[in-house]
Amino acid sequence: MNTSVVICVYTEDRWEDIRQAVESVESQTRPAHELILVVDHNPDLHLKLKREYPRAIVVENTHEQGLSGGKNTGVATATGEIVAFLDDDAVADRGWLEALEEGFQNPGVVGVGGRTDPLWASGRRPRWFPYEFDWTVGCTYRGMPSVRAPIRNVMGGNAAFLRDVVSEVGGFHSGIGRSVQGRKSRPLGCEETEFCIRLSQRKPGSVMLFEPRAVIGHKVPGPRERFRYFRSRCYAEGLSKALVTREVGTQDGLASERAHALKTLPLGALRGLGEALRGDAGGIGRAGAIVIGLAWTTWGYVMGSARLRWARS
Repeated sequence: MNTSVVICVYTEDRWEDIRQAVESVESQTRPAHELILVVDHNPDLHLKLKREYPRAIVVENTHEQGLSGGKNTGVATATGEIVAFLDDDAVADRGWLEALEEGFQNPGVVGVGGRTDPLWASGRRPRWFPYEFDWTVGCTYRGMPSVRAPIRNVMGGNAAFLRDVVSEVGGFHSGIGRSVQGRKSRPLGCEETEFCIRLSQRKPGSVMLFEPRAVIGHKVPGPRERFRYFRSRCYAEGLSKALVTREVGTQDGLASERAHALKTLPLGALRGLGEALRGDAGGIGRAGAIVIGLAWTTWGYVMGSARLRWARS
């Protein structure tokens, strides 16, 4: 099987990040079939990238502005049997693509997601930041499998899908994930969650696989290391989950979240308190952040659900 790698980009401010992401794809132990750079309605960046990377396929987003539109453009452009997505501020390990492709050798697998590790701008993890909430910075979090295993949904910045299957179920839906407007206000997400659940509903028996050997590092800029962003991201996740449940139903839309909230997070809070008693002052912060993060995510979901009801009435 061969793989088209898609990187969605939108701003010159990430030029150095884009360069490192592209270089990491070009350095893979198993070369990509093609590299596609999708530019989100930025003509100047589009021209600059075409000049800088003549061997890549550089296209403009032909769908609705935002990440979902960019991904759909990438899928429509791709000619590989598999389409892999890498964030524009991420760096893939040399064996990333090989590990993703090997995941598709398992029967029924239509999507494979890898492990995403945070690359903190400060050089180290904030002591108060709980591992259970690494999803707030787009990374693999405590509570996910540690070995290869089926999962409900993959994380969009480190994922691959069978190209024909993506087209068959209608691609990624706009209005859930990030757009240009979302980047300036709420840090929304969950477009890949809705897509994976919708795919599984329409194609019963389809498997999403977590492959921990497919590793990337995801850059976490300074502002995202702060508690203010953490709280905002949790609230936005709740808003996004309300949109997801509108599309796929509450049962499937919140199944993983219930397990995480009822088991992983209480254990995480207790772990933090125990670590504090053993002399780690950061344990109190991590326990508190878990409680606040859960509360703000829940509040976002409540508010998002209420707004959707008001919009329908």
